[in-house]
Parts: sequence; C-alpha cells; structure tokens
Amino acid sequence: MTAELRNRLTARIGRSRAIALITAGTLAAGGLAAAGVAVLAPDAAEASSHREAPLISGQPQYDTTDVYAFVSPDRPDTTTLVANWIPFEDPAGGPNFYTFADDAQYDIHIDNDGDAQGDYLYRWTFQDHVRNKKTFLYNTGPVTSLDDPDLNVFQTYDIDLFRLHDQQVVGRYKVANDIPVAPSNVGKASMPDYNVLRRQAVRDLGRGTTAFAGQSDDPFFLDLRVFDLLYGGNLSEVGDDTLKGYNVNTIALQVPTAAIRRSAKQPVIGIWSTTQRRTADGDWAQVSRLGMPLVNEVVNPLKDKDRFNASSPWNDAQFLRNVTEPELPRLIEGIYKIKAPATPRNDLVQVFLTGAPGLNQPPHVRPSEMLRLNTAVPPTARPKRLGVLDGDTAGFPNGRRLTDDVVDIALQVVEGELVGAKNDLGDAVNANDQSFGASFPYVALPHSGSDGPTAKAATTDGARTDGVTQLNAGGLIQGPGDDDNTVLIASAASGGAGVLLIGAALVWWRMRRRPVRARAHRA
Repeated sequence: MTAELRNRLTARIGRSRAIALITAGTLAAGGLAAAGVAVLAPDAAEASSHREAPLISGQPQYDTTDVYAFVSPDRPDTTTLVANWIPFEDPAGGPNFYTFADDAQYDIHIDNDGDAQGDYLYRWTFQDHVRNKKTFLYNTGPVTSLDDPDLNVFQTYDIDLFRLHDQQVVGRYKVANDIPVAPSNVGKASMPDYNVLRRQAVRDLGRGTTAFAGQSDDPFFLDLRVFDLLYGGNLSEVGDDTLKGYNVNTIALQVPTAAIRRSAKQPVIGIWSTTQRRTADGDWAQVSRLGMPLVNEVVNPLKDKDRFNASSPWNDAQFLRNVTEPELPRLIEGIYKIKAPATPRNDLVQVFLTGAPGLNQPPHVRPSEMLRLNTAVPPTARPKRLGVLDGDTAGFPNGRRLTDDVVDIALQVVEGELVGAKNDLGDAVNANDQSFGASFPYVALPHSGSDGPTAKAATTDGARTDGVTQLNAGGLIQGPGDDDNTVLIASAASGGAGVLLIGAALVWWRMRRRPVRARAHRA
C-alpha cells in the first residue's frame, strides 16, 4: 500500500457523521455498485444480494444474501466464514417453514494465491427428514432438543472439502456427515428455549474446525426502502433498518487459518460463494454467486445480471471498464452537484477487485470480484463500523465482519474518499437490530414467530405523516423542527405524455454550522 493510500485509509478517526445520502439507486443500486464492483454484479433489487437478479428472485432457497469472512475474534488462529441464504424470512411464515434446498450444492470458494481460481471448495448438501407425513405441523409439540421427536420436519447436512488445481479436483475429503440443522424458530410455545437448539447445532468437527447450519437473524443492516418511491414520499421511513425482524438461513465454518492460506508469508485469501441447482436432466447449474456485498444490485443492466450469477471470478476482466469509469458518481453529480471523482478510478479497482497493496492484495493478483482477507491482521477488541476508512484494518474491505457498515463505506469510497474527496455519506442505519455473539457462529439468534414482523403488524397502522410537508417533484421537503435537515427530490419529465421517475433521489443533509450549499461543494 502506498503511503498516500494508507494515510487516506486511516485518517478517518473522529470525523463527524453528518450526512446521509440515499438515492433510489444509491443504496441498493449504488452503494455497492458504486463500489465499482457491482459492475460485475448480476441482479436487481434488494439488500446486498437479497433478490438481486431476475431469475434468482424467484428461487429464494438458492439465493445467497451475504458472505462474511474474518479472523475469529476469540480464536485468532482461526478464520470464520459465514454465508446466508433465503432473504426476508418472516419468522411467522408457517406452516412450511424455512429449509435449505435438498437439490442444491451450497459452496464457499477460497483462492489463496490471487489467480481468481479456487484452491479450496467447501460444499454443503442437505437432506430432508419428516417423522409424520400425516400432519401439516412443522412440530407436533414443544421442541426442547434437536433430536426431540416433536420436531416433525428437520434437516441434516454433509460438508465436503475439495482441493483444486486449475479448476480440476485433486483431492476430496469428508469434513462432516449427517449433522443436524437448527430449525426455524416457530415461536415461544413451540420452542421455549431456542438458545438450547442453537448450542446443540454448533458442532466441533475436530482438528480445530467448527460448523453450524441453521436459522439466524439477518445480520445485514441498511435502509432499503428507498424503493418505496423516496422513503414513503414523506421521510417516514428514513433511517430505518429494512431487514429488522427478518431471518435468513446461515451456514458458518470456523477453520484453522494455516489450513486455508498459502503460507505465513502469503496470508491473503479470496472468498466467494456459489449455489448450484440440479436441472431436470440431472446436471448442475450455477444460479447464484456472491463475494463483495451489494455488487449484484444495480450496476449491470438487466441483460447481464443472470449471466453474472452463472459466471466465475476468473472471467471478471470483461467488466473492468465499468469499475474504472463507474456511472454512479456521474449520476450523483447530476442530481446533487457533488463533483464526481476523475476517472479512471484505480482506487476502486484496488479496493474492490485486487485488494489494496500492503493490506489485502496478494502478489500477481488477477482482478476479480471476491472478498479479500489478510489473515495476518489480528482482530481488534473494539471494531469500528467503518473499518479501514476509520483506521481499523481488521474490517471491510479487508474481509467483512458482521458489524461492518458496508453501505456507508461503499458510498464514501465511490464518492472519492480515498482520492481526496472527503465526505460523510451514509444511510443513517449504523448497526444491526440485534447484538452479535461473542463466540462462533457469532450471528444473532433468529427472531421468533411470536414476535416477528407479521405478529407485530396488527399494532402498526403504517400511516405516519409526522407533519412533513411535501412539494412537487424537484422541490423541497422539510420536517418540523429540522432546521438543519433538508431533502432534495429529483425526477425528470419524459416524452410529452407524462412523467417518468428516472433519477429519483433523496438526500438527507444534516449540517453543522455550515449551509447546505457550502458543504456540498466541499464534498
């Protein structure tokens, strides 16, 4: 890493977090896409990879939502890999609750020499089990253990490890066999102490390896409801965690770092996930791919999104121009008059495609989209949500921890934080709604069907107005008492017949002692 880049990466401590910028394509579309990697991405819609591509949006069991990789904080000689599937699980979504697909291969790939090809592949496969097919019930009584006969529908899984060379299998090993999956958290009457079930689902596999598969709280946090035409049209949704109260299905693996890195002298690994689904003729087809968060959302046009989900990192060079000349900063400049950084954006290439020199770039790296983790960087007892931007080199984009605020980081980087354009962009959601665990698998317990979004819906009228006055498109919205909060809405007329919302965007600017216009010029 050059001295200048290192200084820019670490000179963030103590800066005011005053501005939240969200465009109807910035968070989902831009936040990551902005990162310049989304260009390598294939889908079009919600939170990280949640329902991000046309085809995968109709296949939630195969839809990877997020991938995390970090040096284990309580076992620093190990690395923890976490991947999630099935977006937007409503805890009360019975009677058929949430299971992994039994006709899928769930894979986590590891590249430990920077050539964009996997050297290790961990594969999870799941098997369904039903004790009594004559009832519609998921459980026939209170479930107090994973082997409780009242758990009527349950799953087990195997883990296989493949060693690869030039994409050819040179070794295969059985890591786990017939391990129980933690079930969906149906509710307090059905599962009176879900923490017991979680603990039983964490399995020591020997040789320093620990595994978990089951339901958890969705650890990704952000305000995604920009798609509701500018946060409900009256700011009633700004700064809310869209994924609060929802669950996902999680696989997690903790392995000795020495077993997956190239060597102590080359400690950087690249990580991404894929999902393969069995086709009608018995073959396997890759339908989902995810490495860096949010990249599948909005940069690639619709015609490319499904193609990316079926592609591999070693073919990502075809998208390089989208990274070096990203569209998002130009859109932000047109809407908010915040000057776009000059191209080519080599800073985005380093952060999102190759890793930063001296931090997490392996030698002779081949540009490709994946998480890159320097396993030699020790964990910190006080992780900072902005990771490397705030001087915490153990955080994103050096791997990804559960607590890393990847939306804010991506927005700030795409707007030139590393090339001198200091800014404080973000979505006003800075932490998950649930606290994470201090030990493996670290993800929070899943929300119960007794208290999930559906169960609470009856107490919410959903009609907040907050006294906000709304002017027509292109005008100004201001809330009562918010002398320092302004919102710009941009839209455009199209044709002679009507109005098309083509660039609708919302900016929430909280200023300290400086007028809005002066702050915008500084950014």
